[in-house]
Amino acid sequence: MKIVDAKVVVTSPGRNFVTLKLTTDEGLTGLGDATLNGRELAVVGYLTDHVAPLLIGLDPHRIEDTWQSLYRGAYWRRGPVTMAAIAAVDVALWDIKAKAAGLPLYQLLGGASRERIGTYGHANGRDIPELLDSVRARLAEGYPAVRIQSGIPGLKAVYGVSATDDTGAPVLHQQARPLVEDWDTAAYLRHVPTVFEAVRAEFGAELPLLHDSHHRLTPVQAARLGKDLEPYRPFWLEDCTPAENQEALRLVRRSTTTPLAVGEVFNTVYDYQTLVTEQLIDYVRSAVTHFGGVTPLRKLFDFAAQYQIKSAIHGPEDISPVGMAAAVHLDLAVHNFGIQEYSGHTPLTDEVFRHAYTFSDGHLHPGEAPGIGVELDEELAAAHPYAAAYLPVNRLHDGTVHDW
Repeated sequence: MKIVDAKVVVTSPGRNFVTLKLTTDEGLTGLGDATLNGRELAVVGYLTDHVAPLLIGLDPHRIEDTWQSLYRGAYWRRGPVTMAAIAAVDVALWDIKAKAAGLPLYQLLGGASRERIGTYGHANGRDIPELLDSVRARLAEGYPAVRIQSGIPGLKAVYGVSATDDTGAPVLHQQARPLVEDWDTAAYLRHVPTVFEAVRAEFGAELPLLHDSHHRLTPVQAARLGKDLEPYRPFWLEDCTPAENQEALRLVRRSTTTPLAVGEVFNTVYDYQTLVTEQLIDYVRSAVTHFGGVTPLRKLFDFAAQYQIKSAIHGPEDISPVGMAAAVHLDLAVHNFGIQEYSGHTPLTDEVFRHAYTFSDGHLHPGEAPGIGVELDEELAAAHPYAAAYLPVNRLHDGTVHDW
């Protein structure tokens, strides 16, 4: 069997997604997610101009060899653009291999380690009453755990909370220039414990609550927040400080027993070495789409398991159903699974990417379709072309870009 075609599809059914479609001489196809939110076209160019030509004629069953060739052969290693491109190839090859075997991908990864996959949903509000309503909505949808994010008094826009314009209408994701958000660390540190207090008072001590700081704190500030949240027993505090400086987590770990989750912006195992071997975190958060695919992420989870650290794959709306499907197969197979982030997608996105995975009673299952279980409607995808979109920029009150 040989690869005879490698096609990159860009579509925007509400937001932008980049998909690699590989086709073999036996008519099997495989899909991989290459979406890099806010920098999608950089990956398109990388795939189209530099990677796709190298794939033609290769044996799709040689997944490890192809992965190593793409990673090491470029000389310029790592980075989100490179790793998103490699991830798309890796997942597409696994899709083909599993289809050739007539099995769902999780069976090739060792089979199921559990019956279904626990998730957490996103609850947010511009103020605490609106947040409480959002938590109720997530619980009504069956989520067993909820991430809570709230607007901060005195700030106009906060990342993780749905932005609105002066009329109260939501600001759409797609825009020609980045949305500018304001920031005040002291106000944030004062406010978050009151948010947890209010949610615990309303929903009790049993509900697992998560919170994401989005890298906006120094190590000392993160340590303080972790300590202040201890009475409310968070499931985790996520991305409390930029972790490129892995040693910074030593200070946080020494100062608080609040569980820590890190890694959604990481691209390789080298970003985790100190964090894992010194047990400075409790959950690894990388996405299949941004970590080079199923092949390296499975290795990361095996590495983390030696230190009693669990998986928690990044799964927001900008991970396409192709990337989500790959994550769910991996979740079902690994023994140190922790929890899966799941926001779902718009109905239109689910039409473009028809998927076998299901969400019911707050849990996911990948389904039994051969491969990853996703089919791309290319005609419908073409009807929704790319539209420029950017992630927000964070600025302090004096107008400088926040240095987190």
